[in-house]
Amino acid sequence: MVAPRNKSHNSSPHHIVIVGGGAGGLELITSLGNTLGKKGKARITLVDAGLTHVWKPLLHEVASGSLDANANEINYRAHARKHHYEFQLGRMSGLNRATKTLVVAPFMGEDGVEVVPEREIAYDTLVISVGSTANDFGTPGAQENCLFLDSLLQARRFHNLMLNAFLRKNHEAQQGRQHRLHINIIGAGATGVELAAELRLASRELPVYGMNHLRASDVSISVIEAADRILPALPTRLSSAATRELEHQHVKVLTGQPVSEIKEDTVVMKDGAELPSDMTIWAAGIKAPVFLSKLEGLEVNRDNQLVVLQTLQTTHDTDIFALGDCAACPQPGSERPVPPRAQAAHQQADALFKTLCNRLQGKAAVPFVYNDHGSLINFSRYTTVGNLMGNLSGRSMYIEGRVARLFYVSLYRMHQVALHGFLRTGVIWLMDKISRAMQPRLKLH
Repeated sequence: MVAPRNKSHNSSPHHIVIVGGGAGGLELITSLGNTLGKKGKARITLVDAGLTHVWKPLLHEVASGSLDANANEINYRAHARKHHYEFQLGRMSGLNRATKTLVVAPFMGEDGVEVVPEREIAYDTLVISVGSTANDFGTPGAQENCLFLDSLLQARRFHNLMLNAFLRKNHEAQQGRQHRLHINIIGAGATGVELAAELRLASRELPVYGMNHLRASDVSISVIEAADRILPALPTRLSSAATRELEHQHVKVLTGQPVSEIKEDTVVMKDGAELPSDMTIWAAGIKAPVFLSKLEGLEVNRDNQLVVLQTLQTTHDTDIFALGDCAACPQPGSERPVPPRAQAAHQQADALFKTLCNRLQGKAAVPFVYNDHGSLINFSRYTTVGNLMGNLSGRSMYIEGRVARLFYVSLYRMHQVALHGFLRTGVIWLMDKISRAMQPRLKLH
């Protein structure tokens, strides 16, 4: 394939459109804006259905109240102004490859009134980075009766429902009535395990703020996993350490327990057993948004992910790229695609930045090679465990405690550095420290 060259002096600059301002998409467009956009070598546009960005691995902390999203979100319009790109508010709904235009659905206000009509945006290069949503595998009752943590809106809704549940049970305890609160988390991947620890912290902290009739022991938290161990995608030692920590925090760990149905107040297991449930959270499996499977002429897999080459170009159109959770990217020497993880999206953004710069100079695309740096699981303020991959030996090193926590925190700081630079990230870190010292340990509204 011959990469496109710069347009003539009299024509408009090459237009790169990125759909989705998640971890990978926002890091990519920041780099492109700071280089190509700032110098006028290309026009850069971000399309996203929301106005702000919050790093998705933090959503479980927003849900539990241990993190204030308002202090950690990035406004796309303000960020675009600082980093030399344009922002279009809306959700991608269609694609015309012949005319090289994408369709953006009408944007509706909270009152249901159309604010911005459906529109088309022309592109020369298109990057799709729309992330993923939970995969309920068609489980009966899941959509109707489960809570999900795919977006900031869902995390905030979860937080409000959690506070109301604690308040209701505290009142019932005050009245001498049955007041046990049952919380069930389906899926024991990183999100499910970390959420369980955050909820246990909340159950211990809220009594300090007036809900002193409800004790932490009155809050039953269970993690339900269909596989024979939690964190099935991670090393066994890490899984065992996580199990011990959850049990130490009085979280029930139920493995080898497929769920067959979700009722309004009950989780039904495959063997027919029923678990009472006041709040049921689905954190098992992911899939890409359904609309990707309906785009004109692009190849997708059964999880709606766009199938891409090692260069992150879609298999049927070399002017369209995909990265992050919505892309099924091959790994050299492996039958499995690149795993849907934040570190993969970060690495793909770096590789794709080089490729898109090369395209404007008529140079070849850069093949993406995933480097697994290990995994870290954070148990709220209790502890952190993980494994780090050695760059030379390829062996993993198990870590826990403060050292692991330091590495865990650094992941988010690296994301902030990619978006803001070192100096501004340092200022943000200082402000975070001051805020944590002055504010309650949990968000109470």
